[in-house]
Amino acid sequence: MYDYLIVGTGLYGAVFAAEAKKAGKKCLAIDKRGHIGGNIYTEKLHGINVHKYGAHIFHTDSDEAWDYVNRYATFNRFSNSPVARYGDELYNLPFNMNTFHQLWGVKTPEEAKKEIERQTDEARKKIGDEPKNLEEQALLLGGKDIYEKLIKGYTEKQWGRKATELPSFIIRRLPFRFIYDNNYFNDKYQGIPVGGYTTLIEKMFEGTDVRLNTDFYKNKDALLAEADKVIFTGLIDEYFDYCYGPLEYRSLRFETEVVDTDNFQGNAVVNYTEYEVPYTRIIEHKHFEEFGSYTGESEKGKTVVTREYPATWKIGDEPYYPVNNEKNNALYEKYRALADESGVHFGGRLGKYKYYDMDDVIIDALKDARELLCHPER
Repeated sequence: MYDYLIVGTGLYGAVFAAEAKKAGKKCLAIDKRGHIGGNIYTEKLHGINVHKYGAHIFHTDSDEAWDYVNRYATFNRFSNSPVARYGDELYNLPFNMNTFHQLWGVKTPEEAKKEIERQTDEARKKIGDEPKNLEEQALLLGGKDIYEKLIKGYTEKQWGRKATELPSFIIRRLPFRFIYDNNYFNDKYQGIPVGGYTTLIEKMFEGTDVRLNTDFYKNKDALLAEADKVIFTGLIDEYFDYCYGPLEYRSLRFETEVVDTDNFQGNAVVNYTEYEVPYTRIIEHKHFEEFGSYTGESEKGKTVVTREYPATWKIGDEPYYPVNNEKNNALYEKYRALADESGVHFGGRLGKYKYYDMDDVIIDALKDARELLCHPER
């Protein structure tokens, strides 16, 4: 009945479905969840578009990716300007002149550079030039104050391990900006789809048959019998029954709460950098779409906040991002060799075991779709 079975209705599957439809192909998309959109799914609560699986801010330097998403949605002008909270202290992110003034009272780029150089030189006298772990790397790059207040606790919560136990390559550089600018991303384009990401995904899946609450593994034989080819966006190691052992992932847990106030924290994202605070950040969803003179559609006296907790992943949990160290990357290559022989095409963050931003997913899905749709024998 179908040219393609698309397993997973996240962004990769949605792009492939849209391109397959343009090529005259008939697709069936399935998802084990009760909604489309994967982790960028948004649902409306009290008139607020809630990012159910964590904050997703679209940003890109790619004209191709930006033009593509704007075919399916109108984007607002939201710019990500997170705030970091350390105890009772608040700091602007990314590290910029506002941050340096808050830390040291400096007012000019020259003063800020001198203080960073003083602290990194002090660290270098103790550590040398070859950092053995993430802590030493961070101290050599940014000095003691930035490391202890803005990196250490947050990173240890995110990875579930002490910074002294994490490899140095996780932090290859620290992005310092010696200007008074709190815009987190440097990309040319940035924004949030008006009405939420679900509206974007719905338009991409127009013309594609979609079945929700459908577990691929429980219905595998029947589903495979319905389509000529398979596009799989789930866990590549699970597909092969973990035959070489499981890859490592990090998971997340979300606690969402409706609060009886118009404005809970005054910003879309506030990071909590102390290790003692168990969550890494609080998201206040209305601020993704309500800012400046625009008041939005939210119910008066209501706001929705989500606390985000990093979690250790185990088989059966929801994976959110891969742990791309040398051990896991080598293991993935063994699974990729099986994938090449299987006739199944794997895509997305889980299928390719790679950390992708949303624009990366779109560009990769478009590249794969062009290749597969132009060369169906592959």
